[in-house]
Amino acid sequence: MARKSSLDRSIAVLAMMGLKSARTADELRRAQAVAFPDRFGISVDTTARMIGKSRSSAARLRREFAGLTRGENLRRQNWGGRRRQNMTREEEADLLGPFFEEAKRGGILIVNPVKKAYEQAVGRSVPDSTVYRLLARHGWRKIAPDKRHPKTDPRTQEEYKKNSPRSSGRKKS
Repeated sequence: MARKSSLDRSIAVLAMMGLKSARTADELRRAQAVAFPDRFGISVDTTARMIGKSRSSAARLRREFAGLTRGENLRRQNWGGRRRQNMTREEEADLLGPFFEEAKRGGILIVNPVKKAYEQAVGRSVPDSTVYRLLARHGWRKIAPDKRHPKTDPRTQEEYKKNSPRSSGRKKS
């Protein structure tokens, strides 16, 4: 048997009204997260499956709805971002600056020296994938040479094939 809803009865009534007046999907899900357990006596787990969220998200939606009815400001923390970064983006850009300048002058960007400089800056060894993600974050991409030269003229090549002397004494069969 599901645990009884512990929210105030007035909040449950507001949730039922919120089901009818919701203007966005978020507002509707908040109201559903409160109204379903109260109205049907189901658990938060079942409610979460019904509204297509995880259990923790359903519980969070319930808290948000209760807070909004009490007049609290809905402050969402930013869940995105790089929580385990070794360096800030600016520090990374400073580290990569000389390597990108060399590549712009016609040099080839070789990952191994970048990795060594990065490891020296952070003070420990890192996997290759960290360096490749770093380069991707700063707009670097591997540019492969073209399959053919852009100034190639197919007609001239065919003419050369027809009129060139054979390089070996073998006959074509």
